[in-house]
Amino acid sequence: MKQITSIQNPFIKSLVLLQEKAKNRKQTGTFIIEGKREIEIAIKGGYEIEIILFYPDICSENEAKKIIKTAELIEINKDVFQKLAYRDTTEGVLAVAKTKSMQLADLKLSENPLILVAEAPEKPGNIGALLRTADAANLDAVIIANPKSDLYNPNIVRSSVGCLFTNQIATGTTAEIISFLKERNINFYCATLQNSNSYHTQDYTTPTALVVGTEATGLTQEWSDAATQNIIIPMQGEIDSMNVSVAAAILIFEAKRQRGF
Repeated sequence: MKQITSIQNPFIKSLVLLQEKAKNRKQTGTFIIEGKREIEIAIKGGYEIEIILFYPDICSENEAKKIIKTAELIEINKDVFQKLAYRDTTEGVLAVAKTKSMQLADLKLSENPLILVAEAPEKPGNIGALLRTADAANLDAVIIANPKSDLYNPNIVRSSVGCLFTNQIATGTTAEIISFLKERNINFYCATLQNSNSYHTQDYTTPTALVVGTEATGLTQEWSDAATQNIIIPMQGEIDSMNVSVAAAILIFEAKRQRGF
């Protein structure tokens, strides 16, 4: 079994670049997963694990082998582990995994889908929270319009707590996604302040997509012009917006309530 004890090792340097550079993740088609639980969720979600790196003071060789038997196993020391790990609570194990295609055409939807669309979300924490909410509601898919960042960014992987791997995810331009929804007769309801009806007055029991924008600028006009209906969450305080993941959760679980959970 291979052992690596230097942070100057060329392979370790390449993994650091995987953590830091979207370009490297795209070129190699790989990314890094931290933590035993997250790796196991990724395997369950159909992700291919190429390499397992483990720090034996925290994760034994036997424990690492149990995670997946088909991956190459590499033992690393404390210096290498600390160089690669973003968290202190990574359970002494990391994995190099292959990315998946995130094309709209790859989505497999049910006959009566419920979908979340988020336009241009920027903050990894918000994207992670949206994915966690989508997992909690067992949505058919999450679609990111005009993505601002690579979804295999380690901050998104971490903040999603494994839900990057449990959801069907696709990306595309706003125009592509609107066309995709219309071709499949999926009604889409856009959360926006203008020309909107209260969210709880709409019927989400048919094929539905719920569309949210950024907290700073909201949805682009293209969405609100094309929507089946624009919707709004009534606000009773001083401000007129809330965290995008909170707003999405309110809309999603109203749809789930109408569908009898």
